[in-house]
Amino acid sequence: MKKLNARIFIALLLTMVMLVFAGCQQAAPKEEPKKEEPKNVAVKDVILATTTSTQDSGLLDVLQPEFEKQTGYTLKIIAVGTGAALAMGEKGEADVLLVHAPASEKALVDSGVGLNYSLVMHNDFILVGPENDPAGIKEAKTTAEAMKKIYDKGAIFVSRGDDSGTHKKELEIWKEAGLDPKGQQWYQEAGSGMGQTLNIASEKQGYTLADRATYLAQKNNIKLAILLQGDKSLLNIYHVMNVNPEKFSKVNAEGGKAFVDFMIAKETQEMIGKFGVDKYGEPLFFPDAGK
Repeated sequence: MKKLNARIFIALLLTMVMLVFAGCQQAAPKEEPKKEEPKNVAVKDVILATTTSTQDSGLLDVLQPEFEKQTGYTLKIIAVGTGAALAMGEKGEADVLLVHAPASEKALVDSGVGLNYSLVMHNDFILVGPENDPAGIKEAKTTAEAMKKIYDKGAIFVSRGDDSGTHKKELEIWKEAGLDPKGQQWYQEAGSGMGQTLNIASEKQGYTLADRATYLAQKNNIKLAILLQGDKSLLNIYHVMNVNPEKFSKVNAEGGKAFVDFMIAKETQEMIGKFGVDKYGEPLFFPDAGK
């Protein structure tokens, strides 16, 4: 009897141990195999800091989808004045820059922040104003002379006032004329992009300095005429550069370089040269890569 009880006890004990072990097996979560982080995954967004003229003229509306189609990248465009675009590059807040203020660009390239600095295209600046031309700048032989006429007349002049390439060029011309309009009641700073500055000048029937591309793109919506053009001081040159990844680890180096290569490629240069011809009867930009 004692042997039987001992056997029953052992059997019960073994059953309990097996049940506990089975319960532990059920309760214990299965360990998922560790997923290895993918290596060398390409960043798909490319941040482009550029001047408002490339946006307001509509050029980037044509180039952006083609770049994305060819490369698989997504282009994030931040259209600001050239000064602000260069500052973004200097802080590593953009991957690539498309700008038009060569003197200011040089400092960024010399510092090692700007790489693959390449000539892309040019157009020109123009002085626009009311059709009746109250300051008589149509008769001026140079841009500096025209600005002096505006100054002497005290005619309304609307400045970008935003440290853009256009604003920098305007200040150069005032300096060439030996004049400082700052603080004059007729001199009004918009602090905005080219398209908005043209609208303000049109509303106030004042003069302003504009790039030809944006003016032609906005021409039907404003009441301003081209009053002075063709002066050699009004040449407007655009360069592209990508931001040095050795200076800023978060910069998408491959994407930025891809945009530089795209802008100077033969096919893109042909697109730039044809842009605007069908709508305005003349190109808005002239391709310059390789010159």
